[in-house]
Amino acid sequence: MSVSIIIPCRDEEKDIELTIDQILKKITVLNFEIILINDFSSDNTEKILKKISLKSEKIKVLENSSQGLGGAINKGIDQTSKDYTCIFMADSSDDIEDLNKYYQTALNTEVDAVLGSRFIYGSIVEGYPKSKLFLNRIFNYFVKIIFFSNYNDFTNAFKLYKTRSLKELRPIVSENFNIFLELPLKIISRNYKYKIIPINWRNKRTGKAKFKIKELSSKYFFTLIYCFIEKILLKKTKENFKD
Repeated sequence: MSVSIIIPCRDEEKDIELTIDQILKKITVLNFEIILINDFSSDNTEKILKKISLKSEKIKVLENSSQGLGGAINKGIDQTSKDYTCIFMADSSDDIEDLNKYYQTALNTEVDAVLGSRFIYGSIVEGYPKSKLFLNRIFNYFVKIIFFSNYNDFTNAFKLYKTRSLKELRPIVSENFNIFLELPLKIISRNYKYKIIPINWRNKRTGKAKFKIKELSSKYFFTLIYCFIEKILLKKTKENFKD
């Protein structure tokens, strides 16, 4: 089994090299590729990515053609060539050991996605701002209820998808962080097989967080409504087909 690791990068000059070094040092997957997408960075990220690409032939650097996190991830999905695809953040907030656990889970169970949760038994969360944590839990609990799901961390970016299944989720309409809500909602509402496991998360160590609650709240609700309507339409289509 092989894994493509998509890492969107926008102004990540302080973090990205450390993140890549940790992946190369700790990853247990033998057959993998790292796809770095420069998302119109205004600092030295582009220069650093070119330097990083020399570390291993398994590293590929791309330039985003549609500005925004959603565009960067879509660009990465287009270029994936492995059995599974993982979306990994550039700021070292995700734990490479959890990627190894994702791999073993997918290896041992036939699933379309491994959905990590930072808020179940066995997970460790460090430095999550209390105000954001409060809003995170309210929103995720609300989504959990209306989608009748046992998952509780939809907005977490770090997940593993079977590449074929991930490409079947397109078109992906989200342009920003709300893409991390859209993907698992589609996995769940379309009845793909998935497994939930605990993962660790630590707050960004350097620089400022790019996630802005006030700016992104409307985008999240748009994605939620979009996926809910899709769920209803899929249900009606199945019912009509049975009739």
